[in-house]
Amino acid sequence: MVNKLSIVLFSLICIYFISACSDKPKSKQKINQVQVIGSHNSYKKAIEDSLYAYLESQDSLGRLKGLQYDHIPMLQQLSMGLRNLEVDVYIDKNGGKFSNPKGLSLAEDQSKYDPENKLEEPGFKMIHIPDIDFRTQYYLFENCLKDLKSWSEENPDHTPIFITLEPKDGEENNFGTSPDPFTAEAYQELDDIILESLGKEHIITPDDIRADYKTLNEAVTVGNWPTIDEAKGKFMFILDTKGAKMELYIKDHPSLKDRVSFTNSKENSPEAAAMIINDPYDKRISDLVKKGYIIRTRADANTTEARNNDYSRFKTAKKSGAQIITTDYYLPSKFFDSDYQIDFGKNIFYRKNPINSKS
Repeated sequence: MVNKLSIVLFSLICIYFISACSDKPKSKQKINQVQVIGSHNSYKKAIEDSLYAYLESQDSLGRLKGLQYDHIPMLQQLSMGLRNLEVDVYIDKNGGKFSNPKGLSLAEDQSKYDPENKLEEPGFKMIHIPDIDFRTQYYLFENCLKDLKSWSEENPDHTPIFITLEPKDGEENNFGTSPDPFTAEAYQELDDIILESLGKEHIITPDDIRADYKTLNEAVTVGNWPTIDEAKGKFMFILDTKGAKMELYIKDHPSLKDRVSFTNSKENSPEAAAMIINDPYDKRISDLVKKGYIIRTRADANTTEARNNDYSRFKTAKKSGAQIITTDYYLPSKFFDSDYQIDFGKNIFYRKNPINSKS
């Protein structure tokens, strides 16, 4: 009897120690103490060959080359390990505004556009440049969000995903179809659809970070970001705009109270937390990272670095400590001959931050 009891007790002790040893230690790294690679205009499909050829014939300045890239499906990007996505949205309250892009009439031999008539439905549309660069993985922003949620729930332990969200309007995006201007009402609708589609439990909001601090900026500069473990399975949105359009999003929401997205606010302003500084050579980046801010920069732009196999910009971005580095080339180009490909080595897109990570 004694021997049997001893064996049972010994077995229970072994099970306890095996279980305890197998638990992964919780990470002390916070979400601002990592560095990730993500994609630029993540949803974009290529301009079709016949339309590209026509536009190129009209492009005396050679600017069209900057649009000669596309992306694999966004969920595949996440499965590869990318942890930043970039999304552009246009207002289309009644539906149908972007259904017949001018580019379809400029060249023959183009595939059918929007075969399911998604663009006829009301809601925010995901397009890069209406009438010219309009091919997209998602016509409706809502459908994109639903797919992101499904992927997240299938991969519940994924590290946090940063999403830069650009509200597009203005004459710079008018090539025949005039975009509607963003309003306070539109911004509220944008927040609501993100909350409804993803669920509050899947989003890191400014309120989460500000907590009991007087301002969001104060919370950030004392390091009140969540740890990686606390942020698993979540998304963080950064509104990619500035000036009056950014201030409209902030209006009546001091320190971004009750807002979904962080804003590209200046250092020490009440709303300052995450900033978009596309030039990695900007000497402010490292200092801002050390102070607690999250910074987005770019490894390449307008296909220039890829065409020249030039990694100098990416090397500078890595050294800067910017937490988010975007690229069009996590895979090499299929449009021109180049080996240019951005990762941290061996298809790794996530690492400890070289400026502020804990050992």
